[in-house]
Amino acid sequence: MKKNMLVMAAAVCMTAVLSACSSGSTETTAAAADTSAEAAEDTTAAESAKEESAEAADAGEESTEAAGGTLIMVTNAEFPPYEYHENNEIVGIDVDIAKAIAEHMGMELEIQDMAFDSLIPAVDSGKADFAAAGMTVDPDRQQFVDFTDTYAEAAQVIIVKEGSEIATPDDLAGKTIGVQTGTTGDMYADDIQDAEVQRFNKGMDAVMALTQDKIDAVIIDREPAKVFVEENEGLTILDEAFTEEEYAIAVKKGNTELLNSMNEAIKELKDSGELQAIVDKYIAAE
Repeated sequence: MKKNMLVMAAAVCMTAVLSACSSGSTETTAAAADTSAEAAEDTTAAESAKEESAEAADAGEESTEAAGGTLIMVTNAEFPPYEYHENNEIVGIDVDIAKAIAEHMGMELEIQDMAFDSLIPAVDSGKADFAAAGMTVDPDRQQFVDFTDTYAEAAQVIIVKEGSEIATPDDLAGKTIGVQTGTTGDMYADDIQDAEVQRFNKGMDAVMALTQDKIDAVIIDREPAKVFVEENEGLTILDEAFTEEEYAIAVKKGNTELLNSMNEAIKELKDSGELQAIVDKYIAAE
């Protein structure tokens, strides 16, 4: 009987031990499962965060691309009303048009002022994206740059002193003529028979030479000529233009992507009437 009781006691103890072991194993397994689930959740969260970060980066890149960076424009700010200095700022028709084009393209605009005859080399070398400076489309220039669609019509005119014997372009033969270096007037002046051509870095310098009787006439674009005559008493513009021409923007030769984008912007500005509004802002109707 005692032996049986001992056996029964041992059996009870064994059952208790086994139960305890079973309980501990279940808890350990559950804990392990929980830990594994948490790890899986952490991994999923990490992967999700990584994906979100990548998406944000892509969005940032797309935003940067949309912004488009900066367009560098070069000009010669001695050519009112197309470009000139006012309160330490370069303003004028070309500046406003360039700003509107840049805005259309989603880009910022940076303007650099330099001598007129340095503009095409700056574009050709890649130091600037484009040149806007009352520049006439000319075959000689087209050897080095491409031109956008024209945005303005212009003319080269002749400034003389009131009472001058020069009354028509034909009367320039044998005279001393002032021009701004690198301009269309500079290009055409050499074709005048027996004329002596004096070149100046600024159009105003040529006009000053005329007022001081150092030269007989100045050939320059019509709109700047109006400003110079208005500001200098005793000067007049001949009725007959020296040449008729068109203005356009110069870009690096072969840069069709920029050329097409600028042409699209110019077309939109023309169609909307904004381009004419810019011109009218600076040039009163005659």
